[in-house]
Amino acid sequence: MIEETGVVTVTEGITARVKVQKRGSCDGCSATGTCETTDDGMEIKALNPVQARAGQTVRVSIKPQSYLKGTMMIYGLPMTALIAGAIIGKNIGEKYFSGLDSDMIAAIAGFALLVITFLFAKNWSRKAETMTEYQPVIDEILDGGTDAD
Repeated sequence: MIEETGVVTVTEGITARVKVQKRGSCDGCSATGTCETTDDGMEIKALNPVQARAGQTVRVSIKPQSYLKGTMMIYGLPMTALIAGAIIGKNIGEKYFSGLDSDMIAAIAGFALLVITFLFAKNWSRKAETMTEYQPVIDEILDGGTDAD
C-alpha cells in the first residue's frame, strides 16, 4: 500500500480533502484531479468511508496495483507507442517509399502514434479520476483533532 498521513481540511459528502506534506515525487505527478498543491503542502481528495471530520489526523492509502496501472497508462503506453510507431514507420518506409528517407518516415510514424496514445491516455485519466478503484481512501482516523462533539 502507498500510504500518507495527513489532516482532514474539509469533508464533501463521501469524500474529504486531506492536507499532507509535499514530497519530491509530487513534482512530476499527473494526478491533477486527485491532488492539488497548496502553500504548505499537498491536498488529496480521498474517499472517506470512516467518516473522518475536519481537523482529524488520518491515514490515506492507494492500492499499489492501481497506482502502477495508472502510471503505465499515462507514461508507459505512449512511450511504447513511440517505439512501435518508429519501427513500423521504418519498415513501411523501406518497403513502400523507397524514394524517401525511411528514418524520416519512422520519426513521423513514431510521433504520430505517440500523440494518438497520449490523447487516449489523457481521456482514460479523466475517466479514472471518477472510478473509486483509482482514488485514495482514508483507512483510519489516527487522532481526534481539535473538533469535540
